[in-house]
Amino acid sequence: MKLALAVLGSSLVLAGCATGPKEEDHAAHHPPGAAAAAPAAPTPGQMDSMMKSMQQMHDKMMAAKTPEERAKLMHEHMKLMQDGMAMMGQMRSGKGGMGMGGMGGEKSMGPDMMGKRMDMMEMMMQMMMDREGMKPPAAK
Repeated sequence: MKLALAVLGSSLVLAGCATGPKEEDHAAHHPPGAAAAAPAAPTPGQMDSMMKSMQQMHDKMMAAKTPEERAKLMHEHMKLMQDGMAMMGQMRSGKGGMGMGGMGGEKSMGPDMMGKRMDMMEMMMQMMMDREGMKPPAAK
């Protein structure tokens, strides 16, 4: 459990340290006038659907009896986790994000959506912890 928390903490620190390309470097590979719209924040129905998919995957992973069964499910599990992270990222950026409410033109997230986002984060953390618990102990 300590290992999983250390891995989670390290990845959060590394993600915070990562820097993207400078704006002028980034704009150089986009043709003029081809401004892409930011993805829309997910709807409550989309979040509910993602949560249901994540719960089903968690149940499948917990029901797997052999390491081979778990290995077969691992790719699907990782894809679902990445999709969940992308959905939470959409909630954080642009309209409907977790803005400061009126600052910079961003709309703040309502309490229902904030609760759904927190539920999704909690489920993803539980899935990671359970997944760590399924790994065989490291050889010494």
